[in-house]
Amino acid sequence: MRKISKKYFLSVEGENELWYFEWLQYMINSSPEADCFVKFDCKVQKDPIKRVKGIALPGKIEISHIVDRESEEAVHVTQFTTTLDRMKSAERIGKNVKYKLSYSNFAFDLWIVLHKMACNSSLSHRRKYLSSINRAFSENFENLDQYKHESNFKRVLGKISLDDVRQAIYRSKTIMNTNHANGYIMHEYKGYNYYKENPSLSVFEIVECAIIDCGLM
Repeated sequence: MRKISKKYFLSVEGENELWYFEWLQYMINSSPEADCFVKFDCKVQKDPIKRVKGIALPGKIEISHIVDRESEEAVHVTQFTTTLDRMKSAERIGKNVKYKLSYSNFAFDLWIVLHKMACNSSLSHRRKYLSSINRAFSENFENLDQYKHESNFKRVLGKISLDDVRQAIYRSKTIMNTNHANGYIMHEYKGYNYYKENPSLSVFEIVECAIIDCGLM
């Protein structure tokens, strides 16, 4: 029986996120156990309004915006809330769009680490992910810029399996359940929910959706 194809719309703020979803699409579509094919319509676009204006919509769609909450410094808080403002505005420009928040606190690097190991402790700075990345993937990157270089990042992706993706989803849920159990406040802004505490994330939700839709969970 011919497999159907499911499409997911994303806007991402950097090339690492783009490369990740291109890799995930390949991994799912290469799996003989998958019930369907997936297509991640993923664009590097920090401005959700520009992302929506660039889409020819066949009907109502949902877009996940992948964004980091980089710290509680004023400049990063402003950047984050401005992004949420633009997401909400993008829903009101006359197209049938719903924007979903897919955030990582502090960074997308947290999500990558979770494919190989738990990362439940609060960090003082996003630079601190480097040691976890090196340990998780048996690498020796000198800094995050080196890790994020295309050839190096894609080498890291080559060490990840679909089972690792499932483990990352499980570990993400553990983090969020722990935050809830600890009594942390789930903040709401313009209808979008997030924890200020590190670690926290919701980026796993779009991945879980695709994995479940394809019968791989």
